[in-house]
Amino acid sequence: MRAAICDMVTIARLLNLTLVVPELDKKSFWADPSEFEDVFDINHFIDSLRDEVRIIRSLPKRYHGHKLFQMPPVSWSNDKYYLHKLLPRFRKHKVIHFNRSDTRLANNGLSLHLQRLRCRVNFQGLRFTPRIEALGAKLVRILQQRGTFVALHLRYEMDMLAFSGCTHGCTQEEAQELKKIRYAYPWWKEKEIVSEERRVQGRCPLTPEETVSVLKALGFHKDTQMYIAAGDIYGGEKRLALLKESFPRIVKKEMLLDPKELQRFQNHSSQMAALDFIVSVASDTFIPTYYGNMAKVVEGHRRYLGFKKTILLNRKRIVELLDLHENKTLSWDQFAVSVKEAHEGRRMGEATHRKVISDKPKEEDYFYANPHECISVVSPSTITE
Repeated sequence: MRAAICDMVTIARLLNLTLVVPELDKKSFWADPSEFEDVFDINHFIDSLRDEVRIIRSLPKRYHGHKLFQMPPVSWSNDKYYLHKLLPRFRKHKVIHFNRSDTRLANNGLSLHLQRLRCRVNFQGLRFTPRIEALGAKLVRILQQRGTFVALHLRYEMDMLAFSGCTHGCTQEEAQELKKIRYAYPWWKEKEIVSEERRVQGRCPLTPEETVSVLKALGFHKDTQMYIAAGDIYGGEKRLALLKESFPRIVKKEMLLDPKELQRFQNHSSQMAALDFIVSVASDTFIPTYYGNMAKVVEGHRRYLGFKKTILLNRKRIVELLDLHENKTLSWDQFAVSVKEAHEGRRMGEATHRKVISDKPKEEDYFYANPHECISVVSPSTITE
């Protein structure tokens, strides 16, 4: 959501067009009815970017009743695509509704001004509402008063499993339920999925039980304070039992706040996710069990704030090691050493440039996970008294 909004502002600036405040998706699995202004500070969004692009709250009345031309821009497109292919369409239709806006702008190859504008929108223009910001700050304050903490983005929710087709650790009945959900949503295109094949390829979120083994191997101890940044875990409390036993200081926002404080956010998944986003960015260590959109954008925020420690799990290697340990080919000590070796270097959030693959943009490093054009790094040798 954040990345798509940033891209749309940048495209509007590139084409010198007016942007209507984006509509948020209300047809996803969770059917969140939130409007833009329920999640983001709309006045700040418009005012803070007024010197870059004109943003209006709604379509002018003269276009009401007008059949809008709708289209999704081609994914990962560069500035030439928008200037030469889309700008003529705006001249013809006057208004275009982009009905898909995620990953529609290239990661690389854009001017420095456009790249920095994306960062300006993301880090300065897009604030959450004062209500969300205040409650997120309260969560962070409570956690920090208790000591350092890890934010664990445990992607083991029903929608994640249904979408990915990953059912490792589920019962046969649960696997069937997830399959039915996947088939019920036509935009989840890939239907026939072999869960174990996908898991071996590293394309599945780690289960809570697998996560326990990895955390222990990485050296996290029983007294580690751990915040679960996630929605309802599929399978309920029984799937969290081992995690809670291994790390008793596990907390969730529902445990830290009065139910009345969260009441107005219930059934609004994007607003609940915004609270987890704030906590994840502020955490001492951030660990996502699946490298999805939120994990990538949190990673980018943490880089921007000074390369705060983010552990990006090598799921393909982890699954291989877990299976070897399970069948007793690897001892625990060997497993732990191998897990640590698999997470040295850039998987710990160190400074690095994005990986560029010009003919395979989907395989490149994501701009919002590592917006290095917007991060100033100064060599000590260049600093003088």
